[in-house]
Amino acid sequence: MRRVEFLRQPLAALAVIAVAAVVVPEYWLFLATSALVSAVALLGLGAVGRAGMNSLCQLSFAAVGAWTVARLSVWGVPGSIVVWVVAGGLAAMPFGLVVGLPALRLRGVHLAVVTLGFAAAADVVVSAVNFPGVDSYQQVGRPGFLATDRQYFVYAGLVFVIAGIGAELLGRTRTGAAWRAVRFSERATAASGTSVARAKLSAFAASAFAAGVAGGLLAGQVGMITAQNFQTIGSLALFVVAVMAGAEYVGGALFGGVLMTFVPELFRRAGISQDWANVLFGAGAVQALSQGSSVSEGLARRLRARRPAPVPPPRAATSGGEPPLGTEPLLEVRGLSVRYGQIAALQDVDLVVPEGTVMGLIGPNGAGKSTLTDALSGFIPSATGSVTLAGRRLDGLPVHRRTAAGLRRTFQQDRVPTGLTVGAYLRFAAHRRVTPAEVGDVRDFLGCAPEDAHVADLDVGSRRLLEVAAALLARPRLVVLDEPAAGLAHAESLALADRLVEVPARYGASVLLIEHDLDMVRRACARVVVLDFGEVIASGPPAEVLARPDVARAYLGDEVALT
Repeated sequence: MRRVEFLRQPLAALAVIAVAAVVVPEYWLFLATSALVSAVALLGLGAVGRAGMNSLCQLSFAAVGAWTVARLSVWGVPGSIVVWVVAGGLAAMPFGLVVGLPALRLRGVHLAVVTLGFAAAADVVVSAVNFPGVDSYQQVGRPGFLATDRQYFVYAGLVFVIAGIGAELLGRTRTGAAWRAVRFSERATAASGTSVARAKLSAFAASAFAAGVAGGLLAGQVGMITAQNFQTIGSLALFVVAVMAGAEYVGGALFGGVLMTFVPELFRRAGISQDWANVLFGAGAVQALSQGSSVSEGLARRLRARRPAPVPPPRAATSGGEPPLGTEPLLEVRGLSVRYGQIAALQDVDLVVPEGTVMGLIGPNGAGKSTLTDALSGFIPSATGSVTLAGRRLDGLPVHRRTAAGLRRTFQQDRVPTGLTVGAYLRFAAHRRVTPAEVGDVRDFLGCAPEDAHVADLDVGSRRLLEVAAALLARPRLVVLDEPAAGLAHAESLALADRLVEVPARYGASVLLIEHDLDMVRRACARVVVLDFGEVIASGPPAEVLARPDVARAYLGDEVALT
């Protein structure tokens, strides 16, 4: 049942369209077709919205699709409007990739300004170049089975439903999960082995394809198109409606299309200027932003709240086994240094993590632990020194390449994307094909929430465990855990320590544990390395290291042992 749950919204939309095709009068049916065209374009905005990006040039992509359909119609290319709209979508995709290139460096309002600039430039080009068939008064042709407006409405409805199913299916793939992950944290996305650039460009390409299809549908609906159909103000209105309605949902896109078409018409019939519709949409978008959720997202959240997924109780701490200590080196760090101007965050750090070992990295706040983690995982390209994992040099490689080489990390702050379910996140972050048994095993091992639970509904501690589970599911050679016990009760921290002891034998991964909870460190780690002011000051078994006066001085400012 859960496998086809994603079809509910598209099928519900299909039912509404089928009823409308029978009972709605011709004039309102023409407007309903316009609503479907807008809804297809809104689905495209939903793609970039899922990736946390803003696009203010959706109708510019639609103009490319419309121009392509008009040109194919003039040429009399076989396939009719049924094939031409797909060609219009494909023709718009390269423009989406070009516009998406600034997204690799820009985000937020800066990216919005770039896309708005593209829309303004497209306005000038579209106004200067007539669409094919306009000079000769040649309309876009329709085949006989789409000759009437009622028949064309049914066709547009089928296109929307197919596009909606495609959007839902794409959202369930690694690409769709990557979009949501990028929206929540680009750093965590890269650390999971996914290319952030590829995720962003694919979102813009998908958005442009949907807009191109919408433009082709519009060309077939009105027969002869002009530059007036694709003005920048229309793209702005489309964007604010997408924010307000929630275009990443099929139902939200359809709702937004209905608003964009029928609200101005109702204003006209009431004697109110249609321009006030855009003001209303803008106010709705501001309200959605202030609440932190669109209409569709808020509705989905309330529906989930009515049937909360059960969360298993945390594992209790056990006596635990003896922390394993390997002999062969797995990670070798030599002379690792990081400088920020005159400040040395790390100074010639040497570190060896043996194969099959849980090793601790501790130190007071500001000691350089997070800097070391970032340098190991590739987030500080300016770091000097060498990083070798299982005999392979990693220094110089980007983040996702180091992940592919077998080095996974978690983050000190919560970096689990809230737009996914537990199962979807685990499958995405594993960055490999995993079986249901593997997912169930790692969930049971760490006491994670059920697969159908939404990450947004979990507490911080449960998300931290989920992030650890995802790292283990990837089957890396080394897992760097940056304060994984944050948000856990003390008993839960000890239970996690017991689980970490089992990780090398169970999952074949060594663990470098960065943690302030010294009880957890004692319980889980066979060796401990202490950092202070960016330098290694001690290394050895936990009991010996924590009893050293210089380690106590680093933590407490005196020579009281930390045991």
